[in-house]
Amino acid sequence: MGPRTLLWNDGERRPRALLRVALLVVVTASLVVGTSLGVGSVGGVGAFRAALAASVGEAVAAAAGAAAGIVLVGGVVSLSILIAGRYVDRRRLRDFGFRTDRGWWLDFGFGLALGAGLMTLIFALSLAAGWVRITGTLRPRDGFAARFLGLVVVFVVVGVYEELLARGYLLTNAAEGLVGWTGERGAVVGAVCLSSLVFGLAHANNPNATALSTVAIVLAGGMLAAGYVLTGELAAPIGLHITWNLFQGGVYGFPVSGLGVDASVLVVVVSGPRLLTGGDFGPEAGLLGVGAMVVGTAVIALWTRWRTGALRIDPSVTTPDLRETGPEDDVDPNRWEPRPEE
Repeated sequence: MGPRTLLWNDGERRPRALLRVALLVVVTASLVVGTSLGVGSVGGVGAFRAALAASVGEAVAAAAGAAAGIVLVGGVVSLSILIAGRYVDRRRLRDFGFRTDRGWWLDFGFGLALGAGLMTLIFALSLAAGWVRITGTLRPRDGFAARFLGLVVVFVVVGVYEELLARGYLLTNAAEGLVGWTGERGAVVGAVCLSSLVFGLAHANNPNATALSTVAIVLAGGMLAAGYVLTGELAAPIGLHITWNLFQGGVYGFPVSGLGVDASVLVVVVSGPRLLTGGDFGPEAGLLGVGAMVVGTAVIALWTRWRTGALRIDPSVTTPDLRETGPEDDVDPNRWEPRPEE
């Protein structure tokens, strides 16, 4: 195997997986620099918030400013993946887990329900054990609706772009890169571990993070990966990611990965053992959260078995459906064509 073969896959006519990921980093860095310069030239998000506060009030401005910042980050990351996906990976959008048919939306709804249910289970157990105490509702009273709506936008954007990056891009490329060395099962196990490790390390510098919280986030990455690996779609992971965060912070008032939230339906004080409750990082860093991840992974497997009649690795995770490189690139492969005469 020569130097060229180490970097280029002649059979697929594209760079090797490791180089594809490196090129994504380059594309993202370029877009970040360009976006920063563009935002700086017009005064940035701070100026937008100040102008909005003068016209509609501080509560709406705070919610809109936070949402705008996250939308900007999510937009840059998502655009980077789409550019790298099209011109480096030779993929279509649907190959990143977005085959948005009826089944996709059904799985998305399941993910939303699962995230809400798991966090409700954590809250109910904590409340029953006396580890959490409700001290109020609808925080803050001033502008609660606007702030809560902003929180919903933030968690929807985070759920989409983090799943697109960690599962849709990193896990898929890792699995494709490993499959020739380890076989399908080994490639997927290795890719899940690698993408989940990156996911955990990305949260390691969050406020109140510890070694235990980082390990817990790695395990959360494994739960989210299960929905992608078993279906080949990001529907269930995105739905689960959104409501796991939203109910954790916006409904039950817990910290979310060490970060406080601007609005919550319930105001709570957590006093239980940090090992169980997660303390200031939030319940996902405690053993209750880890137990919920185990339950969530099992429920995902049961749902997939019920929906598809089988429990297996979806072949799209390790076998790419690459775009052609000719003029037919832009032809919709799902477009109906008349069959030739028999």
